[in-house]
Amino acid sequence: MKDVKCECGHVNPHGTVLCEACGKVLDERENKDELLDMRYEGSARRSQTYNKTIVDKIWNFFSSVKVGVWLIIITLLASILGTILPQKMYINLPPDVYYEQEYGWFGKLYYQLGLHDLYGSWWYLLLIAMIGISLVICSLDRVVPLYKALKAQRVTRNEGFLKRQRLFGTNHVIDAQDFDIVKKHLKEKHYHVREESGDLLAEKGRFSRWGPYVNHVGLIIFLFGGMLRFIPGMYVNENLWVKEGETTAVPETGETFYLQNNQFILQHYDKNKDKAFEKAIEQAGEVVKNYQSNVVLYKRVGESLPGEKPKLEKVTEYKVRVNHPLTFDGYSLFQSSFRSELKAMTFMLTNKNTNQTFGEMKINFEDPKEKYDLGNGYSVKILNYFPDFEFDKNGDPSTKSRVPNNPAFIFQMISPENPDGEKSFVAIKQTIEPFGDNTYKMAFKGIETKNVSGFIVRKDSTLWVIILGGILFMIGVIQGAYWNHRRIWVQNKNGQIWIAAHTNKNWYGLKREIEKVIEDTKLNMPDDQLQSEQADKGGV
Repeated sequence: MKDVKCECGHVNPHGTVLCEACGKVLDERENKDELLDMRYEGSARRSQTYNKTIVDKIWNFFSSVKVGVWLIIITLLASILGTILPQKMYINLPPDVYYEQEYGWFGKLYYQLGLHDLYGSWWYLLLIAMIGISLVICSLDRVVPLYKALKAQRVTRNEGFLKRQRLFGTNHVIDAQDFDIVKKHLKEKHYHVREESGDLLAEKGRFSRWGPYVNHVGLIIFLFGGMLRFIPGMYVNENLWVKEGETTAVPETGETFYLQNNQFILQHYDKNKDKAFEKAIEQAGEVVKNYQSNVVLYKRVGESLPGEKPKLEKVTEYKVRVNHPLTFDGYSLFQSSFRSELKAMTFMLTNKNTNQTFGEMKINFEDPKEKYDLGNGYSVKILNYFPDFEFDKNGDPSTKSRVPNNPAFIFQMISPENPDGEKSFVAIKQTIEPFGDNTYKMAFKGIETKNVSGFIVRKDSTLWVIILGGILFMIGVIQGAYWNHRRIWVQNKNGQIWIAAHTNKNWYGLKREIEKVIEDTKLNMPDDQLQSEQADKGGV
């Protein structure tokens, strides 16, 4: 493809419609009676010039605005699907168990389709990347030729260029002072005036043409910041549950920081003292005043071998409350929730016929024993323990998790008269004796609970990138919305004064401005050729 040389001497890239320098129409197929399309100054866009190689086809695909809009619509629809059910980061059970258990067949389908981890899936990231590529190519395909054309434009323009502007008029009466008056008024209106061989080009607000492309840069940076969140360590949003009295490694810190939960405090408003909440307390029963966890943050000192207890150094003590997080090393630790968890259950070995008891046993769920000796030949063995009991599909007992939400046991009760023992399955409000009626039973006596504090560990190293993208986007919106690119040509042609003008928007404002510019002169207001055409069509 060869470049096209205009009669003015300027060499234009292949595919250029209007000469970048003088504005002459280079494409013979152009209708000479139609107004010029000045969106890109008639400059050659790569997507409209080349379509042979695979690179050309890819470029042309992503340079289409329609393709970009459809990519955004598809991504929005996919994002909506990700909000129907909770994402896996917000659940405490394995996804393959949780979704089917909570939402039935729909939850199972949701999991199988991979929607449970939508925002981290490869195809969702691919959609985001494709939007970014579309923005980059769309911008380069338009902004580069537009910049070159605006930079190369000369003061003296081709007659055909001037005649086919929307605002155009001729003046037969010429006064030498009119040029000076027009030039003065243009400068008062803050136009940048260039003069060449008695011709004038007044221009202002060119920077507004770059507004959409500043938008694109802001969106690209915004999308890049969003994709950075999937790089390990750049964005952390993890749940952390710590029981009272326990010390646990803070997730995503490489086992560098540890958190000890000394006490969880739950406070409610008092109806007698807090009169402002009296009605709310009467309606709701209890209104929470404060969730608080008194914690100690530790940092590991030195390296430790696998299985070895790490050496910890105290960093700080803090009272974590709602909206008052503990911050350290770029991380924030928020109080999000709490729960009461079973710590221990107490049973008594009892004769079913006489109700005589033969000892008491306390099962600590954190460290249950295999055998409990009750003395005098009585003992109890735990043959199996199900912390979160349920029956599986085959009707066999199993556990959903290691958290003692619904504990169940298979006991072997040994007595002097029955040294082989009697077996019994015991769950909350449920006892099964698989080998017939037993002489003894495990009678429930009481429970002990322990508070567990729920925290959210959050770190966001991408926020500044997202904020920067948002700021640039808004700058582009303001830049393109509140300023106009206006040009006025005042030229000597064949002993006449020709006036032509163009703006990218707000033609009414440009007309009013031209009226002010030609005040006190003999020059006539140029005609709006578009309105004249529409009036003629309406008359016909």
